Amino acid sequence: LLLPLLLVPAALLARRRRGPRTPPLSLLVVAGSGGHTTEILRLLSCLSESYSPRHYILADSDKMSEAKIRSFEQRRAETFSSSQFTLDRIPRSREVRQSWTSSVVTTLYSILYSLPLTYKLKPDLILCNGPGTCVPVCICALLLGLLGLKRAIIVYVESICRVETLSLSGKILYYFSDYFIVQWPALKEKYPKSVYLGRIV
Repeated sequence: LLLPLLLVPAALLARRRRGPRTPPLSLLVVAGSGGHTTEILRLLSCLSESYSPRHYILADSDKMSEAKIRSFEQRRAETFSSSQFTLDRIPRSREVRQSWTSSVVTTLYSILYSLPLTYKLKPDLILCNGPGTCVPVCICALLLGLLGLKRAIIVYVESICRVETLSLSGKILYYFSDYFIVQWPALKEKYPKSVYLGRIV
């Protein structure tokens, strides 16, 4: 169910480029610790080789996601020989139970760190599903778009564990993402801009 929705931004971007063939889409994926990475990799397993290269960004304190990503990409390379990916780390914007006051400082630092990285990667499409790391990355992508340097389409998929309320990242990016996907009907009722596709992971 997710694939047709992701083909919408692909079609929009292809329409702006000339040529008989649809060019590959540079995809930036924001991974998060724990279940976030597991869910995002399940989504990626549905995508074709047109979404390449895939650029992964994860928090510098995340010790588990890199192994999961490399294992996923190794399996993918067995199917798609031209598979390409990169992996970068940024400072975590907010730790669990971190105070709101200090979170402002660490988020600003993460944004300053993420801006040159996002500019270097220049993704066509950003896919994220709720880790706090995605907020500074998406803010940087929005800034680059406002400056006319690069326009990236942001697709946010709220985690399956969010049944009645959005995550903090979701509450922020609900207003800025191009496509905001929820997996429970109660969230669709509360947030009309969202797209409800049922369970997709």
